[in-house]
Amino acid sequence: IGGSFRIPEIMAKSGAILKEVGSTNRTHAYDYEKAIGKNTALLLKVHTSNYKIVGFSAEVELARIVAIGRKHKLPVMEDLGSGALIDLSQYGLPKEPVVAERVRMGADVVTFSGDKILGGPQAGLAVGRKNWIARMNKNPLKRALRCGKLTLGALEATLRLYRQSRQIEQDIPTLRAFTRPSAEIEEIGESVLPRLKQALGSGYRLSLEDSVSQIGSGALPTEEIPTKVIAIEHLEIGAEKIAQRFRQADPPILGRIKDKRFLLDLRTTFDPEDLIPNFKDSDVGN
Repeated sequence: IGGSFRIPEIMAKSGAILKEVGSTNRTHAYDYEKAIGKNTALLLKVHTSNYKIVGFSAEVELARIVAIGRKHKLPVMEDLGSGALIDLSQYGLPKEPVVAERVRMGADVVTFSGDKILGGPQAGLAVGRKNWIARMNKNPLKRALRCGKLTLGALEATLRLYRQSRQIEQDIPTLRAFTRPSAEIEEIGESVLPRLKQALGSGYRLSLEDSVSQIGSGALPTEEIPTKVIAIEHLEIGAEKIAQRFRQADPPILGRIKDKRFLLDLRTTFDPEDLIPNFKDSDVGN
């Protein structure tokens, strides 16, 4: 679920017993049926939001798990990881599970993040059937784990955009970065490249190149989006040192290192001025 924390460990802390079904790459409906016992309290499906199983594999669709849950009078919960509120495939990206669709398919509880793809503040959201949400709301831990007013305010503002905006892909910065046309990204690069060369001075070699961005962060784990990057090298300074210099600028500028070169991904740059570093000392080469 982030960092070094995993869902099984979270469940163990609560006193629940997690009983895995099927195998890593192939799981069938009968695996769920065989695993259900007199102490079973919940059927849980976790979306592979930050990894992907390829090759000889099979998984049980949510609708089938819901049917099994109804048969045995068990609630069904699905964790979507990032959680999309809109269908990303309309923007040329692979389809991720949409929260509302999963609820309509019969999941009693669906959990997902408030940040990441959704584009709001860091938070955990649980939606679904009124009776199950009400039971969760009565748990004493809810008081300790609830969001603060600032988080709720930011989340409300984000969700209002989803309801009211006619161009949501432009109003949510995360979605805007995902859906930017290549021509717009290249235009930013051509604009900033000469100014960045001038700002860095002699000794630096800069070039505008094709590359890919990865969405990651709990959604589309293997998807790559074409982008443009500015590759920065120095005759005497390694990529790690260049990256450090940019991080120490005011404000800091974050890039990535690939093939021993420091790269600035232009997909997430909307103002060329953001990439012109203001170093705290005049000697940018040290």
